[in-house]
Amino acid sequence: MSEVNERLRHIIQHAYDNAPAVKEIMSAAGVSPDDIQTVADLDKIPVTSKDRLVELQAASPPFGGFLAVPINTLQHVFFSPGPLYEPSADQGAMIDTAQDIIEIAGFDAADVVINTFSYHLVPTGLAVDQVLTQIGATVIPAGVGNADLQLKMMLDLAVTGYLGTPSWLMALIEKAEESGLDFRGQFSVRKALVSAEPLPPPLRQTLVDKYGLSITNVYGTAELGSLAYDTKGDLPMHLLKTPIVQVTNPDTGQPVGPGDTGEVVVTTFDETYPLIRLGTGDLAVNVDPAPGKSLQEERSIILVGRVGDAVKVRGMFVHPNQLTFALSQVPGIARAQAVVTRPANRDELSLRVVLADEAADHEQLTAALGEAIRAACRVRADRIEFVAADAVPEDAKVILDERSWE
Repeated sequence: MSEVNERLRHIIQHAYDNAPAVKEIMSAAGVSPDDIQTVADLDKIPVTSKDRLVELQAASPPFGGFLAVPINTLQHVFFSPGPLYEPSADQGAMIDTAQDIIEIAGFDAADVVINTFSYHLVPTGLAVDQVLTQIGATVIPAGVGNADLQLKMMLDLAVTGYLGTPSWLMALIEKAEESGLDFRGQFSVRKALVSAEPLPPPLRQTLVDKYGLSITNVYGTAELGSLAYDTKGDLPMHLLKTPIVQVTNPDTGQPVGPGDTGEVVVTTFDETYPLIRLGTGDLAVNVDPAPGKSLQEERSIILVGRVGDAVKVRGMFVHPNQLTFALSQVPGIARAQAVVTRPANRDELSLRVVLADEAADHEQLTAALGEAIRAACRVRADRIEFVAADAVPEDAKVILDERSWE
């Protein structure tokens, strides 16, 4: 932790001295670099949302005052949805995290890897390409699309590793099988690093069990690089050692406790483009085995959705994905909808449940649903009602907020 704190003090001072936007944000909060000595002190600096970063770049183009080196030292300028410009020099945050994640995924100099991440405007494709070639691996810079050509290269060149989205990997496998090829028997791919979209458990199980692949699932963003990963198909994703990842209350910016849900907030050590407490907009459950004592790489997060989709109930953020997960733990549920009301100035959470089998034991299901919701969402359901199918349409919102604040 002392090494991380030392790096933090350095990047804060560098950003304050060289990135006008960082100095302005800190000064407006009455914070100086001397006030930031440890990771715990980061809470003194306000969170900058991605939307706010977009606004700052628009007001002070092209980098919004976050560039902390002379512009003529840049090697690349990337562009991601927002829109956001992302300046890059040789060894930025993206390369640092790519090095860690490539090692975790088990790639080495003996691998021939097809890289299907985009090389166009966004940094991911180039970053992982650079890291793989540095360790001696052979890279096929395929980029996005053209399944027939990619399959030919994978077969002809005995490709051993895949980088890209899980859905594209499955599309390639299905395309191969439609062509009469035996993917597991005729192809040499044995490891895959997937990212940029959710990996549903059934798809992961198919890739592992049916096709014999070792899967590393990675969570990250275009601005920040890789942040967390999973190699076993578990719900929690392990945090990398760096950059600094906090899970904070979206309203206050303060860290949430173990088991609580908050926004993923990140501080990088990138001297080119230092992003200090950038709010990703992603909601996650904070998994901390030893609060106050654990190292970052011993902590995990469970991604549950986006900040704007969450509903706050009795002080706790409840996200549709959390509720969907809770419902999936109880067999016999066709669909359900949570309804939040506020009688007598107290939030109440009710659940309308459509059963797959009307004859199911209501009392037993009520107890099971109540426990599943409490465990997944950390709030108690005040009422569970079993309703007819037309009371909860198939396209109904998972959480309906009927509170009025007038």
